[in-house]
Amino acid sequence: MKLALFFTYGMSLEKWAKIGSLSREIKPYQMLAKRFDQVYFFTYGSTRDLNFKDELGDGIIVLPKKINIPNFLYGLLIAVFYWKELKSVDVLKTNQMAGAIPAVIAKLCHRKKKLIVRNGYEWLNVLIKEKKAFWKKAIVHTLEKIAYKVADIVIFTSQKDKNFAKEKFKIPERKIRIVPNYIDINLFKPQDTGKEKGRVVFVGRLSKEKNLFNLIEAAAGLPVNLVFIGQGELKDDLEELAKEKGVKIEFKGKLNNSELPEELNKAEIFILPSLYEGCPKALLEAMACGLPCIATDVDGIKEVIIHKENGYLCQTDAASIQKAFIELLGNEGLRMKIGSNARQQILKEFSLEKIMEKEYEILESFNKNIPSTSQPAL
Repeated sequence: MKLALFFTYGMSLEKWAKIGSLSREIKPYQMLAKRFDQVYFFTYGSTRDLNFKDELGDGIIVLPKKINIPNFLYGLLIAVFYWKELKSVDVLKTNQMAGAIPAVIAKLCHRKKKLIVRNGYEWLNVLIKEKKAFWKKAIVHTLEKIAYKVADIVIFTSQKDKNFAKEKFKIPERKIRIVPNYIDINLFKPQDTGKEKGRVVFVGRLSKEKNLFNLIEAAAGLPVNLVFIGQGELKDDLEELAKEKGVKIEFKGKLNNSELPEELNKAEIFILPSLYEGCPKALLEAMACGLPCIATDVDGIKEVIIHKENGYLCQTDAASIQKAFIELLGNEGLRMKIGSNARQQILKEFSLEKIMEKEYEILESFNKNIPSTSQPAL
């Protein structure tokens, strides 16, 4: 059997490498390549994407952008440019909803193919929460309606995204699967690096939905050193507020995925004060490192965190975040307990091997000739 992965609109292997996520993104497909005859990557990159062949390993073939035209137009024509390759494929899969249209077109052109539409986050739901323009929501609504209708299987990473889409688009339960984001438990794990007293780390975009202004307000007057890892348009405003409030803060910028474990392990606490989330990788990675995590009691997060068992839940306002800081920083026993429980939960539910078992189960439902999940994955 052959599998085709359609990259998110505008994404390429080169971009994955630049943002430091290449190794994380390709690992599941390197495992799938051991079970399929071939895995095709349909990217929006130039022929420079072919330079990553050695990193991908055997079994994965890169099919880059064939002609220099706008990405939206190229996406509509992928099924034409690569007709021969798609004709031989058995399973089509999207990495995100934002790359679904080429896969849907391929499915309509080659009706015997099976289509898996994956949602790392429910796109329309996010646009509604961000109060985006009506025309944007209308376009995404139409795109998702078509994709959900044509798909054989729809994957969500969280229960709240499933519930939203199932109600909004009337998706039959038989088509829906929940497959969370995976964590590399061999990379993200507790280390012997010493903890820096008062170090509190946040990983993510410096954007409005992360609620970082309230986080800085909460840290005012406390013996904490905030460390922000990530980029975003709010950096200057956040820096100015921290200076005004006398909060120690360090902006690390964007780091490679391989650099994060060391930065996380140096912290006493991880914080994710978001207004909303999907299946937050940053939180799961911190939990895998055995960090005590403070996170807001919102959809996406509360599916993972049990208060004072494997994490600490608070509300989104500054006073509630500050209360969480005070209690957790002042209780070493609680920090150790929830950090240990967090690591155990990741091992049990979010390891790459556990997540791939769910992927294999879906693929086996299409064709019994795919090797059994009882066989070694690596």
